[in-house]
This record gives sequence, C-alpha cells and structure tokens, in this order.
Amino acid sequence: MAEQQEAVSDPYPPVDIARKVEGLGVTKAHTDTLTLLVLAVLAGAFISLGALFYSVVVTDSGLGFGITRLLGGLSFCLGLILVVIAGAELFTGNNLIAMAWASGLIGTREVIRNWIIVYLGNVVGCLGTVLLVFWSNIAHLGDSAVGQTLVNIAHTKVALSLSEAFTRGILCNVLVCLAIWLAIGARSVSGKILAILFPITAFVAIGFEHSIANWFFLPLGAVLDVQNGVSLLAMVKNIIAVTAGNMVGGTLLVAGIYWLAYLRAERMRMPPPK
Repeated sequence: MAEQQEAVSDPYPPVDIARKVEGLGVTKAHTDTLTLLVLAVLAGAFISLGALFYSVVVTDSGLGFGITRLLGGLSFCLGLILVVIAGAELFTGNNLIAMAWASGLIGTREVIRNWIIVYLGNVVGCLGTVLLVFWSNIAHLGDSAVGQTLVNIAHTKVALSLSEAFTRGILCNVLVCLAIWLAIGARSVSGKILAILFPITAFVAIGFEHSIANWFFLPLGAVLDVQNGVSLLAMVKNIIAVTAGNMVGGTLLVAGIYWLAYLRAERMRMPPPK
C-alpha cells in the first residue's frame, strides 16, 4: 500500500511528460471545431478573471513593490488553474502542440487550425468578460481605485516598444508552457496547482506579457480611460508583438527544446508512413 501511494504521488519523469504532451497535441489537433471554440471561450474568461483578481489585489497596496507583485502574481494564477483543472483551451499553452508537429504526427494545417480557433475563442471570452466587468461596476471598488489600476496597467502595456513587448512575450510563454509542462507531470490536483503557482507568479511579478490576458487588460483599460490615452493602434501593436513573442517562447524554447532533448532520437527511428 505504501509503495502504491508513493507511485501515485511521484511526478512523471520528464521523458514521459514529453510523450504525454506529444499525445495531447495530437488530441487537440483533432478536436472538433465546436468543442475547441467553447473551451477556448472558457479559457479567455478564466484568464480574464485571474487578471481581474490581480488588479484588485495590487490596488492601493502599501506592502512595497516586490511583495505587492508577488501577491498579484499568486492571484493571477487563478486563471491558469481554472484552465488546467476545470478544462479549457488556451492559445499560449496550445503552442506546445508543436511537439506533435515536429514528430510528424500532425500536419501544419492542423496546427494552424487549432491555433486560429483557440485564439479567436480566447478573444471572445476575454471581451465578454470585459463587458461583464464593465457593466458590474467592479472598477468603482475602493473608491474607483481598481478602475485606476486597470487604466494604469493598460497605459504601461501600450507604452512598451515593439521589441520590449516581443521579448516579454517570449519570456512569458516560456514560463506559461513550463507551468503546463509541470502540471502535466503531476498526478494529483494539488500537485498540478502547486506546479502552476511558481512559474505563473514569476511571469506576472516580473512583468512579462501574455497576449490573451492583454485582450482583457487593454480593452477594459481603454474603456475606463476618460483621457483616451489608450489608442486602438497602440493596442493592436502591443497584441501583435506579444502574440508573436508568445509563439516563439512556447513553440521554440519549450516545445522545440524538449522535443530535441527527449523525442528527437525516438521519432527519427520511426518508419516513414506508407
């Protein structure tokens, strides 16, 4: 009995995680359109709720920069915990299906189809949450301090140069995909949550850029900004640069590196398809 409990609590070894990620990539690529879209809308809403939780927690904090960012990062983890545990399709995490593509198990068209459907669904989920948050007057909490926090976040993001947004997007999705990688390696719900906490808290506290979260922060900040300091063009530039960076970080620096490390030798010995 003790040996059985130990086996259940132990995480999967990295090479097994790589195989599981590869298999999940095949499953995700073959998921029907309606299911993908519904789960993607959920993921956009989940990430938005995490972003809103972050905004409330960091508002008017007198704990100092580092501790405030740490607590905000922990709060933001709500989004990915809901995605992983409750079940949803998140574009940034789905960059990991590049492992299945590298192994020749799915084609380029299937990868692009998945990414487009999931990205669009994420955007719908984010914008729907923006409307609900706006109509519910959450911005007026703390004598409107929460609304000012959301406006300040949007201003900070659009003030980034394209190179800053791009590189912060790369670094962000390295940590997001590593969080998902670690969660796949865990065998229990508590283990999956713990695996998510540190990478996601780190990316938020440091100030990296997540394209889907920005579909919540930027539109909501623009709507709340009475000074009109968040222009549509600035938002578009940020989201394009961050999305591109997220793709590089997830596909090349996580999926690509781990494929080279763990699956390359196995897949190169596979017989060609007939």
